[in-house]
Amino acid sequence: MTESPGAWMDEELRSQPEVWARAAELTAERALLPDAGQRVAVVGCGTSWFMAQSYAALREASGQGTTDAFAASEAFLDRDYDAVVAITRSGTTSEVLELLTGVKGRIRTIGIVGDLSSPLVDLADDVVGLPFADERSVVQTRFATTALTFLRASTGADVSGSIRDAETALAEDLPEDLATADQVTFLGRGWTVGIAHEAALKMRESCQAWTESYPAMEYRHGPLAIAAPGRAVWMFGDAPAGLAADVAGTGARFEDSALDPLADLVRAHRVALERSLRAGLNPDVPRNLSRSVILDA
Repeated sequence: MTESPGAWMDEELRSQPEVWARAAELTAERALLPDAGQRVAVVGCGTSWFMAQSYAALREASGQGTTDAFAASEAFLDRDYDAVVAITRSGTTSEVLELLTGVKGRIRTIGIVGDLSSPLVDLADDVVGLPFADERSVVQTRFATTALTFLRASTGADVSGSIRDAETALAEDLPEDLATADQVTFLGRGWTVGIAHEAALKMRESCQAWTESYPAMEYRHGPLAIAAPGRAVWMFGDAPAGLAADVAGTGARFEDSALDPLADLVRAHRVALERSLRAGLNPDVPRNLSRSVILDA
């Protein structure tokens, strides 16, 4: 029997509260992460890079030490880092594997991966496996958010509220304005900047939408110019003072949920899926994309 378009993405995004709860219980695996006080580089590609950005901000804000996030292809690791954390769903991404090969024996590496049969497992010094969060859909949802939930818990955060809010995000109705907006800009602050970038990527991947993403305080430094009726500005977390009024003055919709920002990303997943299906697309196999980017040698 042929799966209907988006069936994998739908199943996977709806499983997020359950798999987040499993990740929060991986207390032994947290011990594999760098100790507090160590200097850490976090790397990934695409979605995983955005999760790296969120983790870096969370780790620094919790007082665990200097933490920098890099796209794996642009990482500057000769800065006396004590450890490298690599996030990759497939464990086969060329840039990540090349980076780990280059630092092997010089810097301790920890891989966070969905596929435990992948080449990353032999390259990293330690591995946190999240096979229960792996996915069939090309468009990532639960692996990324599960990895971030695990990492968020490692900084001392109580993720139980996020899990409850994710259940709410799956149950509530979606605003029609978000499903029909002809342009959406996503904004974040601190650790939610990575979430904003990820939400924008999800919409581009799944439904070929025009989306942008910025740190919230940067939005008024130019990007506000494209806000207009029929468009939306989606804030993850608390908005800077005056921003909602500034957006309202343009006629654009200002979306600012009271849910935990990671749970609000689940709402963005649902909007992306809905828009994809309305456009006659299949986010499980989006055009020009594959599950993993494997480059020719």
